Amino acid sequence: MKKKQIACPAGYQTPWEKIRPYVYILPAMFFLGVFVIYPLIDVVIRSFQKWNMITEPTWVGWSNYAYNFRRTEFKDAIVHTLTYALFVVGLGLSLSTLFAVWLSKKTFLNNLTRSVMFMPHVIALLSVAMVWAWIMNKDNGLLNMVLNFFGLPSLKWIDGSETAMMSVIIVALWKAVGYNTMLIYAAIQNVPAELYEAADLDNASSWKKFSKITLPMISPQMFMLLITATTGSFRVFDTIRVMTRGGPGTSTQVLVYYIYKQAFVLQGKVGYAFSAAVILMLMIGVVTIAYFRILSKRVHYQ
Repeated sequence: MKKKQIACPAGYQTPWEKIRPYVYILPAMFFLGVFVIYPLIDVVIRSFQKWNMITEPTWVGWSNYAYNFRRTEFKDAIVHTLTYALFVVGLGLSLSTLFAVWLSKKTFLNNLTRSVMFMPHVIALLSVAMVWAWIMNKDNGLLNMVLNFFGLPSLKWIDGSETAMMSVIIVALWKAVGYNTMLIYAAIQNVPAELYEAADLDNASSWKKFSKITLPMISPQMFMLLITATTGSFRVFDTIRVMTRGGPGTSTQVLVYYIYKQAFVLQGKVGYAFSAAVILMLMIGVVTIAYFRILSKRVHYQ
């Protein structure tokens, strides 16, 4: 006699089907815990300790944080970090958007420009910083040679406290604008042409079409670039380390370079570096949450 098959109720899952999704993500969660979550917890714990990487750490409570906030050098590093982020993110995304709109026109020059603009992104940042350090040399740099050719006085660029931060920001913009432009350009190409045709029928101006059609339609990509550009600008180190070493004086010393100095240049101040790292992490978290709170409602998903 044939055995009767028992029909399973709708929605029934076997034990394996219930745990299968968790088994699939287990390797990723393992590496996330080992290389992200555990180091973060360890940094927070060690920020309350005095440690020189040789002897046993001792618990000092909030002393490391109090030490940093008492120092003018630390406060200046926060200001420099915010200044760098403001110009690199704000000016960078504005220029990228303008370039992307301009490159949307189908011309041979624009096709060539798109290829050239993306090249800085594929060059290693260390190489970029070294080349720009030579270009901005105050004695025999290329920029001062051009200025002198036109009868203009030389600038100190990375060697002057008034111009060093501006010089670093210029390099960061040169490196990032092309990549951001290509992403925004790709987003613009996905905007339905019917929207522009309808706007043309209503005799809408170019600004109206940009503000009412283009900008809302590319807002998801712009929001993503805003988040990544902001977090990246808060973590800048390579350019500062190669071009200025935080100087002249401390005019270009950002938080990450301050942390580096406390941990590896000055002896026995690792706890100060850990506490500064926690403050940097909190700053990035606060800015990111503010973005999502304030701007996420303005993002239009199709």
